[in-house]
Formats: sequence, structure tokens, C-alpha cells
Amino acid sequence: MAIKILSDSTSYIDTETQKELDIELFPLTVHFPDESFKETEVDYDYFYRKIEKTGIIPTSSQPTPGDIYEKFYSLAEQGHDIMAIFISSAMSGTYSTAVAAREQVLEKFPAAKIVIFDSYTNCMALGLQVIAAAHQVKTGGSLESVIKAAEHIRECVHFYFVPETLEYLKKGGRMGTASALLGTILNIRPILTVDMKKGMTHLYEKARGTSAAIKRMLQLIEEDNRKYGLEEIIVHHINAPEKAKGIRDSLQERYGKPVRICSIGPVIGLHTGLGTVGFVYSTERV
Repeated sequence: MAIKILSDSTSYIDTETQKELDIELFPLTVHFPDESFKETEVDYDYFYRKIEKTGIIPTSSQPTPGDIYEKFYSLAEQGHDIMAIFISSAMSGTYSTAVAAREQVLEKFPAAKIVIFDSYTNCMALGLQVIAAAHQVKTGGSLESVIKAAEHIRECVHFYFVPETLEYLKKGGRMGTASALLGTILNIRPILTVDMKKGMTHLYEKARGTSAAIKRMLQLIEEDNRKYGLEEIIVHHINAPEKAKGIRDSLQERYGKPVRICSIGPVIGLHTGLGTVGFVYSTERV
């Protein structure tokens, strides 16, 4: 039977690619005091406007254990192998929930092959791992080759981003009030990245203003291009499409290859807020 590729909604893989490569996503959920939304169903503009209007930073929750178990059970019952690639285990309980679900399913189907793969990241840094695995499946690759494809991207992917405002980091408890105030006064912008060894977001550098931060991130891309060669570039944004288009156009002109734009959804976006821009890119080698 076939190998089935599963992931979660924080990969932000577009619907067309999901259909083309037969990728299924488990939705994470965001919760306001008065309503909740599955990330795959909520309108992003509505979600971010609601935050701006109410000043409330919602919470998020992982897919339910029952949903993951039922999907694993159904696929195993049909004889499929499963490759499930999830948001970093240090950022969400999704990975550990999937591991527990796998153990339950293996009690029923001991011969089932269910791989739970920790991406150590999120957004399209996760999405590229999922897509690479799915391409291997589409070309008839074995489960081993599918795992190796995801591992290659995990080793070669980079993710840098900068928030337009420090307010969300402050409200979410990721930055103290005094630091946020001082940063705002001095126009300091943190360049954030994901540590691909620990699977956690951390400060990479600080820059004076968003433009300087974007310029620095572009320098990082160029440095890695010279050392390792660029395979793919994605511009991420949160409700900043025009800014993203301008950056995309300059990158395409510079590197002579297509550059995709991908909007960041609510579960990740609630931590950094409107105006955030960033880059996910993979290199040809490490």
C-alpha cells in the first residue's frame, strides 16, 4: 500500500500543494474567550483584526489525541505506511501526542510502519520538510528514502524573521515590559530564528529598525548562498502582502529563481503580530 504523509497546520502548506502531493494536515486551534477557530478554517484577516480590535492575545491548542489516533488507526487498518512530520516538539505537544497515538495503534497493528518525525521548527521550515517527503512518495520512493528527504531539508533549512512591533512579544510573555518599551523607543527590532538543534525560537541579532533587520536577513541568505548554494526561498509575512511582494521581487531578480510568498497563520502569528516578515530558505548542502 501507499506511504501517507501527514503534518499539522503550522506548516502553512497551500491547499493546491496539499492536493497535488496528497498531504493531510491536522489543524491546531486558536481560542479567544468568546470563540475558537481551527487554524485551517479561520480567515486570517478576521483573526488578526480581532486581536487588534480587542487587544486580546488568544491561546492555541494542539490537535486532539483522538483525532490523531483515529487517522493513524484508519491508515494502518488499510495497510498504509505513515510518515508524520510535526511542529517542533519543544514548541507544541503535537509530536508527543502523536508518539502516544502510534503506540496505541501498534498494539492493534503490530506490523504497521508509523514514523513520527520532529521537524525542530515550524512554518515553511516545517513545510519544506513535508513537501520533500511527499515528493519522494510521489516518485515511488521507499519509506527510508522519504525519511532521508525530510532529514536533508531539516539539516539545510534556515528561518529568520522580524516582528514589526514588540507588543505581541510583550503580551505573550516573551519579552519584559521594560525591554519592550526601551526597544520601541530606540526602534530596536529583534531578528529571531529557530535553533534547529533545540527546536526553540531565540534572538539571533538586533537591528535598528525593520528595514535594517530585513537588510541583515538578506545578507544572511547571501552568505549561505555563497557557502552552500540556495535551493529554495520563501518570504513569510503576517498581514503584510505588499512588503512581502517587494522583497520577493528583489530576491527573484537577484537569484534568478522563483520565490514563493506564504502568509503565516494564527497559531504562530499570535506570538509576533501584524507586519512580521521573514525568510525560510534551504541550501543545497550543509
